[in-house]
Amino acid sequence: MILSTVLSSALAGALLAVPASQQAPTAQQKSPSISSIKSIPATAVAAGDFNTLVTALQAAELVSVLEGEGPFTVFAPTDAAFAKLPAGTVETLLKPENRDRLVQILTYHVVPGKVLARDVVKIKNAGTVAGPRAKVKVDGGKVFIDQAQVVKTDIACSNGVIHVIDEVIIPTDKTIPQVATEAGTFNTLLAAVKAAGLVDVLSSKGPFTVFAPTDEAFAKLPKGTVESLLKPENQKKLVEILTYHVVPGRVYSDQVVELSEAPTVLGRNVPVAAAKGRVTVGGADVVAVDIDAANGVIHVIDEVMIPGAETGSAADAPAKPAKRKSY
Repeated sequence: MILSTVLSSALAGALLAVPASQQAPTAQQKSPSISSIKSIPATAVAAGDFNTLVTALQAAELVSVLEGEGPFTVFAPTDAAFAKLPAGTVETLLKPENRDRLVQILTYHVVPGKVLARDVVKIKNAGTVAGPRAKVKVDGGKVFIDQAQVVKTDIACSNGVIHVIDEVIIPTDKTIPQVATEAGTFNTLLAAVKAAGLVDVLSSKGPFTVFAPTDEAFAKLPKGTVESLLKPENQKKLVEILTYHVVPGRVYSDQVVELSEAPTVLGRNVPVAAAKGRVTVGGADVVAVDIDAANGVIHVIDEVMIPGAETGSAADAPAKPAKRKSY
């Protein structure tokens, strides 16, 4: 890969130097002396295995960020990991016009806080600086972050810790409407979003959590309801219904089940219930969860939620901070 550029003197000692030997995540490792512990960028010594990563960090203007107080946990791809990407990918990402996408990818490799190997193996996901969660899996004694294997762990830094991975992990760059379009099961929802003039909103930075009714869910409505709602004169009502399905921020499934109600973009709270493995939101069953988009997360529901349909319930209350269950 064409990335054997000579780094500037400011980056000569930059990010993620590790010994060439590989080590399993569960293996014992010798702790460095206190005097040898430096910031994440200053940890690089002379291994030369992270030139691509350092060049990318420089192009993304993230070196100073990773020199900050933190702490950070960095899952660091080696040069060999970057070399596995399709030809031309890195060169394209390094172009100034693609900086936002490069930042998104690099920050997806960074987790706030100091998460040591013994903690990584206990979790199923890790929230990243980019926003979306990365999936964590232990399989046959090996630890994976998304599809990347952790090959060395617990490289101590003054402002965090580094774990080395053998592949670059790529978060989706698709917005919520784009993810829904690719799924192929939300055609009615997408038509409604377009008719309501909400495509740009749901394509914006967000983030948003969308409880998305499928085409089958819309088909359960009384005959003629969808056709009526799609008429221009009923746009206000359509906007009310659709924004009742959207919660500000990223709320993943394990967080949803801890709520008794959630504030929606409409300005009303939607009731949430979880019992015996069944989760309902506004009376609709949640049938699929945690579908990541670049600007949020999607949970799939089997009915269209109508604000105010649950008479006297939280659906009629003004929006307020999410309320946890009391049982």
